[in-house]
Amino acid sequence: MNEEIKTTAEIAEAAAMPRRHEVHADPNVAPCAVPDSVANTPVKEKSAAEWAYERLILYIQNFESQLDNEHEVAMGFTGGNAGVLRIEGMGFFDPDMVTFYGSDSNGIKTQLVQHVTQLSVMLRALPRQVDEGEPTRIGFRLAQDLSKT
Repeated sequence: MNEEIKTTAEIAEAAAMPRRHEVHADPNVAPCAVPDSVANTPVKEKSAAEWAYERLILYIQNFESQLDNEHEVAMGFTGGNAGVLRIEGMGFFDPDMVTFYGSDSNGIKTQLVQHVTQLSVMLRALPRQVDEGEPTRIGFRLAQDLSKT
């Protein structure tokens, strides 16, 4: 057994850092990389809204990386009749609000504002708009913004 002995300070520091763990049936599915701005920031240094925003970006980016050119990412919202939102933007308002911008299945401009304690989303692959060229990849743009902060 090769266990590393850690100091109390190392244990306290590790407990303050965000953790992530995933297991998939397909061994070829790997979680997306976590930027240093997320992985190396103690949990207490950000609001619940900022943490939710940043982690959603990573999930969206990873989901999009598995899509073909015929599909784009959308969100389904649990509870109520919000339906599905084609994601065109996302943001947060400290300390506890997350907002999603986009359009619904009828193409109607939509914005959802949600408290982090009510956050429950399902990522879905929707056929991309036929009149558009390349599929829109919002996860890539969100991740670029995340790496700037």
